Amino acid sequence: MLMRPAFVLAAESALPANMQLRLPSGQSLGHKEATVQVELAHWASLAKLKAGQLGALAEDYVEGRLELKGPMRDIMAAMRQILPAQSVHGQTRWWSQGLQRARSLAAHSLGRDAAQIEFHYDLSDDFYALWLDERRVYSCAYYEEGPMPLAQAQEAKLEHICRKLMLQPGERFLDMGAGWGGLLLWAAEHHGVDATGITLSRHQLAHVSRLIAQKGLQGRVRMELLDYRQLDEAQPFDKMASVGMLEHVGQAHMGAYFGKIFRLLRPGGLVINHGITSGGTRHRELGLGMGDFIEKYIFPGGELMHVGSLLGEMADAGLEMVDTENLRPHYARTLWAWSDALEAKLPEAREVLAADGDSEQADKTLRAFRLYLAGCAMSFEQGWVSLHQMLAARPAGPLKTGEWPAAPANYPFRRDYMYPA
Repeated sequence: MLMRPAFVLAAESALPANMQLRLPSGQSLGHKEATVQVELAHWASLAKLKAGQLGALAEDYVEGRLELKGPMRDIMAAMRQILPAQSVHGQTRWWSQGLQRARSLAAHSLGRDAAQIEFHYDLSDDFYALWLDERRVYSCAYYEEGPMPLAQAQEAKLEHICRKLMLQPGERFLDMGAGWGGLLLWAAEHHGVDATGITLSRHQLAHVSRLIAQKGLQGRVRMELLDYRQLDEAQPFDKMASVGMLEHVGQAHMGAYFGKIFRLLRPGGLVINHGITSGGTRHRELGLGMGDFIEKYIFPGGELMHVGSLLGEMADAGLEMVDTENLRPHYARTLWAWSDALEAKLPEAREVLAADGDSEQADKTLRAFRLYLAGCAMSFEQGWVSLHQMLAARPAGPLKTGEWPAAPANYPFRRDYMYPA
């Protein structure tokens, strides 16, 4: 019988009941009936597992230094049980704030932002089509009726945004970071707006341009390859939306971002910002190395801010917040829907990603996305990160002494305008 060193015994005692661990020596720890199997090729991974260094473990998985077997939901449930006692929120120390601001400034130049968007969104249209809905809406859905199918929940989200903005036929509408055109086309087809979308992804530009032509909407819908900082301010928009873009702006640029929105919006106009926010007030990424993993393999240049900080930046730019909604549970469900869809099509996904002949890189990319989607679903479930829709208005005009704030014309006093009986 093999003797087990003390550190191996300590690792075994910390294993969740539903996890079996296979060591580099060939020894197995845990329960044979476990649905989750972790196979380690190097001893260093054992120390990372015991310390709950999820980001480092995820990198080991992507690079082939360990194997994960079992349903992804079970894997995440097991990983959650081995987390260390300390918070998963990455803390921002006072002495590092200046350095982080400098890094944020440098990370979000026009050229670097374009390259970072290309890294993620121009990966493969066919890959995203495997696990997104037919409209390829790559943002949090809205489960207004509980267990809705993903496609229906995404349409509910598009309509939810349009109702909040009170879109009217003929209004000039701007979608900043329009993705594959879901909101842009929904607003035009269902609410009759004159719609402009911008993106930094050439793949998304080509896809949406084809849809515009197929639907015969060339006269009042357009998609442009453009950075938000380059938008012409000469003709302000009536309504604006920015969905899933906040995460890419950068903390150091947030004041300029909301200032640009203010100048692009007509007095009395409405804008909705829908984006991922940090779960705590003192961090801008997930802790335990998870933020570093996402930065390296998924979203380079991503930065998170707490909703309170975002609302402060918005107010400083002159915009008045009129409604804020937390959709964190909706995004957990959305991410699990994406994860389940990808898990159901792993062979097809690997084939699509290896279309350029690089099968090794295809395997790494697929492994990274499997952990990213399921890990983010768990993170939203636990409240480590959140997501908010923030509706704001540009005041209709200057105030005089003794007047109430100059709210936009006809903005209702009650929320029930969104869903009248």
